[in-house]
Amino acid sequence: MSTPPDVPVAKPRRLPPGTFRLGTVAGVDVTVANSWFLIVGLIAILLANDIQREVPGIDGWAYLAGAAFAVLLYMSVLLHEISHALAARAFAMPVHSINLHFLGGATEIEGEASSPWREFVIAVVGPVTSLLIGAVAWVSIDVFDAGLVGLAVTYLAVANLVVGVVNLVPGLPLDGGRVLQAVVWAISGKRSLGVTVAAWGGRLAAVAVICYPLLMPAFDIEPDIIDYLLAFMIGAFLWSGATQALVVSKVRSKLPAISARRLARPAIGVSADLPVAEAIRRAQEANAGSVVVVTSDGKPAGIVNEAAVLSTPDDRRPWMSSGDLARRLEEGLVLPISLTGESLLRAMNATPATEYVLVEDDGTMYGVLVTKDVDAAFKTA
Repeated sequence: MSTPPDVPVAKPRRLPPGTFRLGTVAGVDVTVANSWFLIVGLIAILLANDIQREVPGIDGWAYLAGAAFAVLLYMSVLLHEISHALAARAFAMPVHSINLHFLGGATEIEGEASSPWREFVIAVVGPVTSLLIGAVAWVSIDVFDAGLVGLAVTYLAVANLVVGVVNLVPGLPLDGGRVLQAVVWAISGKRSLGVTVAAWGGRLAAVAVICYPLLMPAFDIEPDIIDYLLAFMIGAFLWSGATQALVVSKVRSKLPAISARRLARPAIGVSADLPVAEAIRRAQEANAGSVVVVTSDGKPAGIVNEAAVLSTPDDRRPWMSSGDLARRLEEGLVLPISLTGESLLRAMNATPATEYVLVEDDGTMYGVLVTKDVDAAFKTA
């Protein structure tokens, strides 16, 4: 499927270690973590006895059948994640990738939804997709005779119904947490409050999952090592995701205070052949914090690097030209003065540097933005 021209496409990213690219769906990369093979093996082992009991004579092939079911299950997980991606794309939000891993999947969406309604839709379509797959599989069970196929359809139905319900648990990083976040945001008008409530919901869910094996004897169920291991892994995953959401929310709360115009250092423009000593003198005279090399028609061409100037001995500065210490302005090093918050950080992350030239809408140079000034603003915000 081709990408519609009016939908932003996220820039391709380098794959993280231990991950490989499976393919592309609707213009979105699908990647698989190496840990996925562990869950395939675990599912095969857990299901082998049931398969051998329901399908006499299958013997050792039961493990292969269990692994095949794991692949089938993750195909439904992929459909779950594709629904998130398509919903985000419908709201013109770039989607970087869909990642399949040990505990399921994740869709990497750039930015955040601009309204509670959009947040709700993007979050809820995943569990709804799983519930629909589970419902269709459930009503199809009687269509198939008892045997391997019928057993696979039953497993698929139960697994997707469980995935759909569990994902609606109101706690981050589960989809239900994002649904709760959207509801609280809509009622209070504060996104940050929605994140906080949903993140603490995720922490409570994590504690409940970790404690579950301890409560199993009360229901006449004796837990085994697998129960404890899975409970710990899932609980740790939920706690980590909820904590990360709180941290990100705290960072985002500081974003409105980050403005390119407010943080800009005054700058002077000089010719490339002007001696560094003279450029520094002019900057001090004009109370400017930065020096920009400009062309004959006044357009910015390079930024005189502050660190390079400081490392140049005073007695050499009269004999070195400003152009010798300037970094050429590549694409991404000239930013609009109007950038603020997340838009500013995204522009800086796209082209990492220590300094950027800031320009007005008409291209006129306004000043220079220094990365360490942005970092300092975050710490004091």
